[in-house]
Amino acid sequence: MSRLIRKWNLITERNPNSPISEGYRMLRTNIEFSTINHKLQIIMVTSSKPSEGKSTTCANMAVSFAQANKRVLLIDADLRKPAQHHIFNISNHKGLTTALFNQQEPQDVIQHTHTENLSVITAGPTKPNPSELLSSKHMGALLEKMRETYDVIIIDTPSIMSVTDAQIVATQSDGVVLVIESGKVKKELVLKARASLEHVQANLIGVVLNNTNRNRSDSYSYYYGASNDA
Repeated sequence: MSRLIRKWNLITERNPNSPISEGYRMLRTNIEFSTINHKLQIIMVTSSKPSEGKSTTCANMAVSFAQANKRVLLIDADLRKPAQHHIFNISNHKGLTTALFNQQEPQDVIQHTHTENLSVITAGPTKPNPSELLSSKHMGALLEKMRETYDVIIIDTPSIMSVTDAQIVATQSDGVVLVIESGKVKKELVLKARASLEHVQANLIGVVLNNTNRNRSDSYSYYYGASNDA
């Protein structure tokens, strides 16, 4: 119980009645209301740069949807620096790269969590060609198959400005949430991140402003609908 466990605490699972957990429920509600007129089943989460809290946001979003009795699958598609196996304290011996590289069935790599209704596909062992794996027909086929089983599929990806991986996954997703660390990211970088998403015609549905209260060990997260003023 170490520093690692404290670092990756899932507030929505550990303390579902906290104000921070309520913030994640507000995020879930806003996402649901933003999709009244169209189906939004696959949600990708990215950030403008590394270490903005996107993986923690991803995990808590997934728990929040599962707590609302949705069948949820969380996929760690950050194949270069994966985090979800740490957050949920599960094995990364096999995962997304195993399914794509070895063309295994998704059922062979899905892991259950302590949260009812929530399953995870971790990133799996590191491979030398993450962009090629994510853009492969096997990735598309995996997502289409998972649509038949799960109500919500949340995908954790690398930061949009670091590598092309997030752009690739954005084209396969119904909507994108951009995580921004409060007070640490310049507006110019956020605008470039949005432009990168627009370049692949991604559906940017909103922004999470993270770490708005730095006097606490956990982050508050708020959801804003995407606007032209960013």
